[in-house]
Amino acid sequence: MTDYKQFFFNYFTELGIGENTATYLNMFALAIILVLLILVSDFIAKKVLVRAFHTFAYKSKTHFDDMLIEHKAPHYIAHLAPLLITLKLFPVVFEDFPGFESPIEKLIKIYGIVLFIWILRSVLKTFESYFKTKPRLKDKPIDSYIQVVLLFSWVVGVGFAFVVISDISIWKFFTTLGAASAVMLLIFKDTILGFVASIQVAVNDTIRIGDWITMEKYGADGDVIEINLSTVQVQNFDKTITNIPTYALISDAFKNWRGMSQSGGRRIKRSIIIKASSVHYLSEETIDELKNIQLITDYLNTRQSDINDFNEKNNIDKSLLINGRNLTNLGVFRKYVQSYIENHSAINKDMTIMIRQLALTPQGIPLEIYAFSSDQRWENYEYIIADIFDHSLSAVPYFNLEVFELSLDAKQPE
Repeated sequence: MTDYKQFFFNYFTELGIGENTATYLNMFALAIILVLLILVSDFIAKKVLVRAFHTFAYKSKTHFDDMLIEHKAPHYIAHLAPLLITLKLFPVVFEDFPGFESPIEKLIKIYGIVLFIWILRSVLKTFESYFKTKPRLKDKPIDSYIQVVLLFSWVVGVGFAFVVISDISIWKFFTTLGAASAVMLLIFKDTILGFVASIQVAVNDTIRIGDWITMEKYGADGDVIEINLSTVQVQNFDKTITNIPTYALISDAFKNWRGMSQSGGRRIKRSIIIKASSVHYLSEETIDELKNIQLITDYLNTRQSDINDFNEKNNIDKSLLINGRNLTNLGVFRKYVQSYIENHSAINKDMTIMIRQLALTPQGIPLEIYAFSSDQRWENYEYIIADIFDHSLSAVPYFNLEVFELSLDAKQPE
């Protein structure tokens, strides 16, 4: 390059141009050559490197190299060739102009720092995409860890850029930065809180991508679709998106329905309110009629026999039904619903099945169905509940019971 430098300088002086002007023209000529070298080397490096990556990715069985290409890692790495050429040759171009050399050298070094960060970013994004394809890591907050590394790399990059601009040592810079740590903590408070929270969430397995969570404070009720450094994104069942601060998951209460999903059943807990005035003892004739209901035929035969034996042994006067032991229409109906639920194909038989009578209310007697559907999908779950209560409500009149209905009939003021 030195020969070319002298060549251009000698050429311009031979043309009768003054040495001062020839020096400037020589610098411009060398700068043009350097720019052309940069463009050509960048073009060749991208062609060779990108094509080599494509060829390797095509022959390789792994998808990691395909993701490197997708995130343009070879494209950014190819820029290193012209950068190295520039660092090597630009001192020759500006040898006669040291005032230009220093600021241009700083700009080139800053560009190198940014280029390194972009290469690191593309590689990290590749790892992020790659890890998300792994079943074991698919529900982990990989985004949070990648963002932390990127944030750290940008902080370090900005620090090195400041060192390049100010011409101070890197140790002196970070010593000064340590003194300003209180300000940094204030600026990056949410980021630090989010980072700590994401680690706790991952270690304690509090929440995963795909979990159904409910958090009333933020109006969230749906599936977790992303966990990153600052927020957790929840897609609600109405398809809206709610963003929850990551640190809120360790400071506020929320409900995670993962346990329900893994249990093999989804709880049904709903009541039919029976009018208290419709509850009464059953006569022998009524019991015989109810024996036609197949689900409770065996039960009625057994219970009627036991009750009759008890009453006979104890000389109970059955001229009044209240005397001795008796069956009630509510008790028999409760047994019928129990048998119906136990024989329902959509109910998980390995989990609790219970038909219980709750405390009396001003409206009547709540008869609660407590069971678990074997299908946890929302649409099917609601269908199962509707099917159970359609049948149960339709069965109520067969037992001479009445369901409570709030009457809105009232006299209008004259």
